Amino acid sequence: MRNSIEFEVYGDYALFTDPLTKLGGEKLSYQVPTYQALKGIVESIYWKPTLVMIVDKVRVMNPIKMESKGIRPIEYGGGNTLANYTYLRDVRYQVTAHFEFNYHRPDMAFDRNEHKHHNIMKRSLKAGGRRDIFLGTRECQAYVEPCVFGEGEGFYDKYEGEIHLGTMVHGINYPDETGRNQMEVRLWNPIMRDGLIEFIRPEECTQIREIRQMEPKHFDQANVESVDNLLKSLE
Repeated sequence: MRNSIEFEVYGDYALFTDPLTKLGGEKLSYQVPTYQALKGIVESIYWKPTLVMIVDKVRVMNPIKMESKGIRPIEYGGGNTLANYTYLRDVRYQVTAHFEFNYHRPDMAFDRNEHKHHNIMKRSLKAGGRRDIFLGTRECQAYVEPCVFGEGEGFYDKYEGEIHLGTMVHGINYPDETGRNQMEVRLWNPIMRDGLIEFIRPEECTQIREIRQMEPKHFDQANVESVDNLLKSLE
């Protein structure tokens, strides 16, 4: 696919929190990563407001295993409390994603050079990302490296049938990507086949809930370096 990257992300722990479990102060991970979590990883590899990152597929390479830990999170009123967080253990995923121009940002039209963006994105992936990589939450440090999507043996490659994962969070709609001055959450019902989950695009999600009113941050040449200058500085 045009402007695409393929990479493997792995780590000792992951926590893709099911929001239903946060009401009592506990956290329980979804069985698989959400679209938004993977999009965050892609944006940690390379991001500019000129672009919208689209996650296409994820391949679950390792068996799904859970591990609970006793945690002492900080309370809003001060001090600590006790809670159990249930993490995914020993995770590895192959991901394919691509970028498109964000046409809801006409202020970034000066930065639309897809060839140079793609070159920097691939270079950033080889370097392990431009920002820290983590799997769902900050304490779940992870690593990324280029791969050929579909290569290698996955635990669920020969699994017969489908695994229905129920209703999950797909991601968050932000005003600079939708043109609407509000933040929204998207839900969907993913199905895993032979370890592979194919994501629908954000605009294809039909289960959308408004969270709050929000306006996009303004970007222009005064506070964003163009990709042409950025590539020159890397050469």
